[in-house]
Amino acid sequence: MNVGVAHSEVNPNTRVMNSRGIWLTYALGVGILHIVLLSIPFFSVPVVWTLTNVLHNFAMYVFMHALKGTPFETPDQGKARLLTHWEQLDYGVQFTSSRKFFTISPIILYFLASFYTKYDTAHFIINTASLLSVLIPKLPQLHGVRIFGINKY
Repeated sequence: MNVGVAHSEVNPNTRVMNSRGIWLTYALGVGILHIVLLSIPFFSVPVVWTLTNVLHNFAMYVFMHALKGTPFETPDQGKARLLTHWEQLDYGVQFTSSRKFFTISPIILYFLASFYTKYDTAHFIINTASLLSVLIPKLPQLHGVRIFGINKY
């Protein structure tokens, strides 16, 4: 029995990324991060693009692939506490519009960062490593795989 639970979703964490305006809010957040970094006077434009890319990908990795569980009380008998947000997204269904958006957005940011850094070797290596750190955990083959710890399947 869930006393005090007012939502009708089994796991509201799965529907957050499909809510109205979340993609626009996400894009505006990345844009605001970039503008804030541009306002720091001793950063050059290539450094700002690399920092925007790396900070975005670090935050995406932490919130989508490292943190497990849900901030809501769920009646799923603890199934959500073992899953990351990416694994909970759209109830685990692969290739939905939300998953495609959150896969393509770091790629677009990577291309922008690479273009504005003029493919400088150091920036290119940093941006590529950052991109791979968020794309590899999104692969459907890695759904449910635990690198450190016991596999739940």
